[in-house]
Amino acid sequence: MRFRVSAPASSANLGPGFDALGLAIDLWNEVTVDTEREGTVIAGSDAAQLQDKDNYTLFAMRELATLYERELPSFGLELRADVPVARGMGSSAAALVCGLMAANELTGLGLSIDQIFLEAWRMEGHGDNVGAAVYGGAILAVPGLHRAVQLLGSSSLTLQPVVFIPEATSATWAARAALPATVPMPDAAHNVGAASGLAIGLLTGDREAIAAGMHDRLHEPYRARLFPHLTPMTDAARSAGAIGACLSGAGPTILALVEPESIEAVKEALHAVAADHQVPGRVEVIAIAARGAELVEDER
Repeated sequence: MRFRVSAPASSANLGPGFDALGLAIDLWNEVTVDTEREGTVIAGSDAAQLQDKDNYTLFAMRELATLYERELPSFGLELRADVPVARGMGSSAAALVCGLMAANELTGLGLSIDQIFLEAWRMEGHGDNVGAAVYGGAILAVPGLHRAVQLLGSSSLTLQPVVFIPEATSATWAARAALPATVPMPDAAHNVGAASGLAIGLLTGDREAIAAGMHDRLHEPYRARLFPHLTPMTDAARSAGAIGACLSGAGPTILALVEPESIEAVKEALHAVAADHQVPGRVEVIAIAARGAELVEDER
């Protein structure tokens, strides 16, 4: 048996949708499984970041097999890691989802895509990243609902994510540790309205709702202390024509949603802030990934 599984990068939160909203980005991790080989080979643009680190794909495969009391056959893995690691773009979620899809196929469990999502959420702990990786597009992870709500209307697909990806990495635990145990009630109330408006905006293509919604008070003000480029970059992106801008996941990547005609101006604005704040990194224009994780049988 030989097959390939792929899952996209993701940007979690999208500002106010903390641990709830996620957007799939057209960068991919890919796993090739071959039952006639053994060992693990890691390649791809961010492969060096994964050497000597926990392999989330293998972890997910073993965890799922154990949970359902199935035996994994011997197999070899070829991992291609093109999702930037430790930069707030969901590399761990993509690896985990690939592992679940692979184990589901190897063991013949026959889990549905919604069941894969629930297992990924249970293992990873955050429904926003794994939901975007599983389903693609924009999703809302609702506790107690046994699937993700898919939000992205066709009119919203014309928006282009423009991202600034710093060279420096950041650990999710450190970004979580920067958050307070409680937040003021006005900030919590603001985020309820902002996240609701953003979700409706993504679903309907309402640019004004998206723009008004992409403003956070729960986590970005605190994480801005870790990432001094955050506020200057999001402000500059909006001034240059971006519909909205935010910290991507736990950072340090910055994501802006941009109409095609404003892409060059937003890119220049991000480059200028990076230079002013001496933050090495790159600016990329990456499409929204309309599809999520998929499995393809390989012909020998």
